[in-house]
Amino acid sequence: MVSSNQVKAENSPHILVLGMGGTIAGLASNPTENPSSYKAGELGIETLLATIQESIPGHLKLLAQQVANINSRDLGEDLLTLLGNLVKTSLENPAVQGIVITHGTDTIEEAGFFLAATCGKLAENLGKRVVLTGAMLPANAPQADGPLNLLDALKWAATAPENCPGGVFAVFAGKVCLARDLAKRHTSALNAPLMDSPSSPVGLVNPSWMSRVRAIQKVSGDDLTIPQDLWPWVEILTSHAGARSETIEFLTNKGIQGLVLAGTGLGGFHQAWDEALKLAQDKGIAIIKTTRTGAGKIEEESALGLTAGNLCAPRARIALQLALNAAKADKSLTWQDFFARMAVLPDIR
Repeated sequence: MVSSNQVKAENSPHILVLGMGGTIAGLASNPTENPSSYKAGELGIETLLATIQESIPGHLKLLAQQVANINSRDLGEDLLTLLGNLVKTSLENPAVQGIVITHGTDTIEEAGFFLAATCGKLAENLGKRVVLTGAMLPANAPQADGPLNLLDALKWAATAPENCPGGVFAVFAGKVCLARDLAKRHTSALNAPLMDSPSSPVGLVNPSWMSRVRAIQKVSGDDLTIPQDLWPWVEILTSHAGARSETIEFLTNKGIQGLVLAGTGLGGFHQAWDEALKLAQDKGIAIIKTTRTGAGKIEEESALGLTAGNLCAPRARIALQLALNAAKADKSLTWQDFFARMAVLPDIR
């Protein structure tokens, strides 16, 4: 229990800490010799907070809630809906000063992009921060990174509003980035989820990074609606040597609503896909082009599919699902309009 810092009365000012599981809550059977062999989602959020209780600033009052306790590779759209609804409702609660979410790193870029697109403007307008964090090592590893990440996330969520606007952020290895920029690009590096993302030290805000944050928030549109029922069916396909058209034909005939193509280089795909993709587009299937390289921007326009800008395939898939869902409810705009709102941003460095 976190008796001295956790507030039981929900109407008292507090930081809400939501547990989703992941490596930060995982345990290894032999943590000293083989910390990479572990089971995720073993510890509850209150246990994680108890390990850093003595380091939590005394003025911070916390309220913990376990939303899920899973390996994040098993993240589902129903859980994203649950998390999004909870974050949105909690932001609207005057007693909630900020929100910290512990999440597995495998899919944290998808959860981060989703929350930024559906709750980011609300958080910004209310001057509150939603902060995602996690760990690359299990909780019982000798050099576990989770405790410090969680402590930094709590401090960032409680940072004075004049030092940083509200919004959806992520904290790892002593640095903070916009949650929409999360991209896990290494299997084991402690800063893997943000190693390729524009970021700033948590304790000393980089002015150029802050300028980028404000510029992106200025051009970001209204929050998109959180899907409440079945999400649009969108799959990711990777172009590769020997790619075949049968997979596209199969999905087209099964009722898929969107495809994200992780192409080679600048987003090109195997010519064997040409006819199948044209047929899919003629049937109304939304197509987005991105790159399998893991970094860089796709700008080349073509008659076949929109480009995803600098969105990687997992984030582009979330963006397309949200765009299709929004277009279903708001007939005045197309899914392309909604997608562009999330993907087409000025080149801010």
